Amino acid sequence: MRLQYLLVCLVVILESPYCTGCHSANKKEEIKKENKNEENAAEVKMNYASIASSKEYDLNNPTIIKLPQQLNEISGISFYPKDTSLFAIVDEAGILYKIYLHRNNQVQSWTFDKRHDFEDVVLQDSTFYVLISNGDIEQLKFNGNAITASKSVFPGSDKKVNEFETLYYDDKKGLVLICKQCEDDKKKAVSAYGYDPSAKTFNPSLFYINVLPIDEKLGEQKIHLKPSAAAINPVTNELYILCSVNKLLVVADRDGNFKDVFTLDDKIYKQPEGITFTPAGDMIISNEWHEEGSPTLLVLKRNK
Repeated sequence: MRLQYLLVCLVVILESPYCTGCHSANKKEEIKKENKNEENAAEVKMNYASIASSKEYDLNNPTIIKLPQQLNEISGISFYPKDTSLFAIVDEAGILYKIYLHRNNQVQSWTFDKRHDFEDVVLQDSTFYVLISNGDIEQLKFNGNAITASKSVFPGSDKKVNEFETLYYDDKKGLVLICKQCEDDKKKAVSAYGYDPSAKTFNPSLFYINVLPIDEKLGEQKIHLKPSAAAINPVTNELYILCSVNKLLVVADRDGNFKDVFTLDDKIYKQPEGITFTPAGDMIISNEWHEEGSPTLLVLKRNK
């Protein structure tokens, strides 16, 4: 009887509106399940018409570079022009990787943290900024061959259920985070936040991405846009937004105003989670291994 009484009490507590931590944890699990279901649905059927005729890039014919298994869950990349290499992070391990593109993709690594849901990485002025899915940002700096780290906590991350996968640098706006799924976003708008690394403060509602023009271009009214990475194209001065779940590449101006959208072949772009550009405007997209095969880099030369 006492055991039954304790179990009943536990159920009452978990269902209570005052158990905010419990509801937050449950909501996060629901979002993870929803994201997985949407990824599976996207693989089964693409409801909108195929639009892949980019003038800048031949999206259907990238150069494919296979990566080692330690990068199976590669989730963010940043190009390093000094030696034409890439820095990268993986989804659930606090490890910074360097991929030497001209040394048979040799990989070097440094540990900077324990397990978290790491989503993106930006290198700016000798500092690495690593995005965690709840909006927190870790700043990494090299001290010799070791890394020192500090963290900025996203406001309300312990109360609101927000999910981010996108962090990029804009020389006019600074560091920008784009929501994948944020509690305060409307159905047809995706919000972007600014981050000031010197003050370690976040700027809410930097701009919004209106999804309606994307719907219209694709002939689809039910798109729930979920950005997974973004970067500024240094040649066209446009914002390229990669959406892994939707299998889309969205092009916008720096204020998030829609310009164009292209569908991605899911046989090539199995799980695209990272994007970066070379100074010449060549685009590099990283693919997670997606349950079989190898993780890959997709290199797309800019059409001249």
